[in-house]
Amino acid sequence: MRSPTDTIVQTHPNDTRGATMTDLDPDRTEVAARLAAAVGRINRRARTDSASLGYGIVSALASIVQHGPLRPGDLSRIEVVTKPTMTRILIELEQRGFIARDPDPRDGRAFMVSATQAGMDAVDTARSQRTGIVAELIADLSPDDVDAIARALDALERVAQSPTTPATPAR
Repeated sequence: MRSPTDTIVQTHPNDTRGATMTDLDPDRTEVAARLAAAVGRINRRARTDSASLGYGIVSALASIVQHGPLRPGDLSRIEVVTKPTMTRILIELEQRGFIARDPDPRDGRAFMVSATQAGMDAVDTARSQRTGIVAELIADLSPDDVDAIARALDALERVAQSPTTPATPAR
């Protein structure tokens, strides 16, 4: 029996925002656990050498390339990291010549970050390396397995772009 604090409100049967693992049906819990483990392993293998850039740095730089110019606070929300973590990332990106800082035209006290050509090239290189590693990982799969992965990509991309964030951002 659930207590009043266990109640979750769902606007759609597939909407699990706010749900705990015990609130999910066993099939979804198993899928979530297996997906988390598989994605974690693939990520660790795919980022073994992204031009010596860590995953968080490549991710932040890719977001700047895609959405920039951005304020650091906006970037930390996109990347789901704390502001101090984003500050450290931006310092490293700036030291490597991958970003430029410019005054925020709406607020003279703030600044915007944008990618330099070197930053755009670094994202392209890291993506190419990661794609090559993942291509090697799936090279021996059957055509049916590759088709199954391809069919799941739309849903996985929606999950990845979901505005719902974990309670404790970390990177």
